[in-house]
Amino acid sequence: MTRPTARALRLTVFVGERDTWHHRPLYSEIVHRAHAAGLAGASVFRGIEGFGASSLIHTSRLLSLSEDLPVAVVIVDDEPRVRAFLPHLDDIVTEGLVTLDECEVIRYTGRGDDPGTADPKGENPL
Repeated sequence: MTRPTARALRLTVFVGERDTWHHRPLYSEIVHRAHAAGLAGASVFRGIEGFGASSLIHTSRLLSLSEDLPVAVVIVDDEPRVRAFLPHLDDIVTEGLVTLDECEVIRYTGRGDDPGTADPKGENPL
């Protein structure tokens, strides 16, 4: 069954793992600000290798001593809410990259929402 879709905006903030805001990881501060702003959700992804404006390659390979791996914070919500959140980043992201992408969202809300799906006891409601 095809589920309904909606248009949304994906905000991705690329920073370094070592970047901080008031002695707290910057990625954590971004997530907490997104939560406080009431955005739909935020996820943090740790890269295993990458480079940015400095052209220095950071990697998680065993022989490397890098502790500043790339981190991406991804937030998806409707466009007005994401754009209203952007000023929250202005004072905390001093070095990094922010991207905005239009996307289509398919929302899965849980079991039993769809006729023909199994209920929590594993029985089909039909």
